Amino acid sequence: MTLDARKRALRRELSERRRATAPERWLEAGRLVAASVVALPECRRAGRVALYAALPDELPTRPLFGLLRQAGRPVLLPRIVGERLEFAPIERWEELRPGRYGVPEPPAGRAAIGLEAGDLVVLPGVAFDAAGHRLGRGGGIYDRTFARGTPVGPVLCGVALELQVVDEVPQGPGDRAVDLVVTERTVRRMGEARRGA
Repeated sequence: MTLDARKRALRRELSERRRATAPERWLEAGRLVAASVVALPECRRAGRVALYAALPDELPTRPLFGLLRQAGRPVLLPRIVGERLEFAPIERWEELRPGRYGVPEPPAGRAAIGLEAGDLVVLPGVAFDAAGHRLGRGGGIYDRTFARGTPVGPVLCGVALELQVVDEVPQGPGDRAVDLVVTERTVRRMGEARRGA
């Protein structure tokens, strides 16, 4: 089976798992993950935290946004520009506007801010494995934005329901792993060896 076929099969399997999950479980998991993320040393040390506005079948991030803003932390959200992401600050969730693919993003006039080493990026995934490999929706936008082999950049933190953690995520040369994965049950760290690999 080709790499693309293996990825498609895993996306189908995880899509069924996610559809079978009650909305209340997503919401509760979003609150638990938010509390875990703000307690991370990587989050406490971060100059800025970037996160995403979740689609209906992704772990909700509005609870995390609320905790960060309550603490007075600057929060950035992604905007799709070409084939990559740029990140812009928002102060209120209501500032978000529908972007490409219907994903809420900062308004077009909001100036982007470059992420640096030590910043924390919270990103979604269809599936993760214990080595930090991530399966996205197939567009490759996060992989291109945080490409392997680039200078050390922000800490990448995948968030998901525990049911999205699988034994193995199929990987190609352009796929970017994450540094840690937080679920409603646990935090998995992949170690500094993965940074910039």
